[in-house]
Amino acid sequence: MLRIEAIPALQDNYIWAIIGNGCCAVVDPGDAAPILSWLQRHALRLSAILVTHRHDDHIGGIADLLARHEVPVYGPALEGIAVVSQPLDEGGCVALPEIDAEFRAMSVPGHTRGHIAYYGHGLLFCGDTLFACGCGRIFEGTASQLHDSLQRLAALPGETQVYCTHEYTLGNIAFALGMEPDNTQLIERARQEQDKRMRGLPTLPSTIALELATNPFLRCREPAIRQAAEAYAQRPLTTPEAVFAVAREMKNQFRQ
Repeated sequence: MLRIEAIPALQDNYIWAIIGNGCCAVVDPGDAAPILSWLQRHALRLSAILVTHRHDDHIGGIADLLARHEVPVYGPALEGIAVVSQPLDEGGCVALPEIDAEFRAMSVPGHTRGHIAYYGHGLLFCGDTLFACGCGRIFEGTASQLHDSLQRLAALPGETQVYCTHEYTLGNIAFALGMEPDNTQLIERARQEQDKRMRGLPTLPSTIALELATNPFLRCREPAIRQAAEAYAQRPLTTPEAVFAVAREMKNQFRQ
């Protein structure tokens, strides 16, 4: 059975380790040093690297890891990442026999133009597309693209475990409460996640079901979300895509 562990890195990143049979694959290694230390401490062998997109805080540690471990590097075909040896498009397969795992690449553009996610074994590694109670900024794509990408992820089974790459959850919840203050599940989530952070624990993973119940960017059909976005935009918003675009702009301007 696969085991997933978080390796904290940089300011607020998590590098996810997928562990099995004394080996592990790592997802989005923005820094090599914590991974190398973690591998030594746990007596594990690195067998593969998975990358969701080209930003430095997701790929910055790969060259140093490859200098010590000759392993395949899977990543998005559209982003021209020099260290990627196994480029992937939509539906591409990542076979990891050393840990008895297999994942499918999902094209989820919006944050960047070629961003991919990895899905398999009830696990979703989604980089900076879907966050716990939030979503990524739009750097290279469009609001419509990111909305469509999030809808694809939202259609996965509700029990899917969601592993994003940043500890942004409390800030995202604060924003979500401003849009939907009467959401009882969101209020309870705020209490639970605050308790985890006070105990030094990650707020991740989430689940698709929890995101559907509490994440405003997956709830653009809800009247409260639409009304909050319309109040900000000062105009009617007639589609979920239009609500999403305004909600993303609201989040860009949000300060706790």
